[in-house]
Amino acid sequence: MTLQGHARKLDITAADNHSVAEYRLPLGEHSIDLNALLGQRIRLRHLGEICCVSCGKRTNKSFSQGHCWYCFTHLARCDRCMMAPEQCHYFQGTCREPEWGERHCFAPHIVYLAASASLKVGITKPSQMPVRWLDQGASQALPIFTVASRQQSGMIEDLLRSAVSDRTPWQRMLKGEQLDVDLAATAIQLRERFRDGLQALHERFGEGAITPYHDTQAWHFHYPVLAAPTKVKSIDLERTPLLEGTLLGMKGQYLILDSGVINVRRFQGYLLEFDAA
Repeated sequence: MTLQGHARKLDITAADNHSVAEYRLPLGEHSIDLNALLGQRIRLRHLGEICCVSCGKRTNKSFSQGHCWYCFTHLARCDRCMMAPEQCHYFQGTCREPEWGERHCFAPHIVYLAASASLKVGITKPSQMPVRWLDQGASQALPIFTVASRQQSGMIEDLLRSAVSDRTPWQRMLKGEQLDVDLAATAIQLRERFRDGLQALHERFGEGAITPYHDTQAWHFHYPVLAAPTKVKSIDLERTPLLEGTLLGMKGQYLILDSGVINVRRFQGYLLEFDAA
């Protein structure tokens, strides 16, 4: 089987808390069932072409996971406030795409806790549960607040990050390290510890803008991994255009081969050739 197409991030689904995540690799019009290829030799080759995931134009270099320079510097989804929502500058009149911002940023978001090799705090839209957590390789996750806008979720995340990281230690996550933590109990502790800061946000944004998420049942995730790497060797298709080896598993947005690991999301828009024995 040999297929070609411009890559998109891995499609990951999980039917419930007890099922193993299902992975597919989108390449152009193709969608490759990766779970069915576990234990087989595969080959992934970068053919030297990159097309922007937003405008579709060819670009010599990829920015912000698949954008050309123009889109990277003009689209609101590529602005700094996407990584740091508390820095939203919409009300200063400098949003790159005000209408886009009104649709995507002034909509309900959640603040969550997730655990893989360590505990992290993050934000997402309700519609992105549980995809966001699967993308990060989380072993469990729990929403702890619902808020009225992306900026508000960023402010809570910024408040909590003095106690909880907003990063996933991806090397340790791929090695199979897993933190055993009671997320519901941790959420109660954080609400108490940051009570004054949370109260200030309540007073700033008004009644109902920020609401504790009272469902204490955490989501749990399982990944199709035959063997976790003892040493993580990350492959860059720009430097090493050909990656081949036995497919040992998938976790987060990573393919795990016996020859190295690759973050597929990083190479969105790249024209790739895929072979499986």
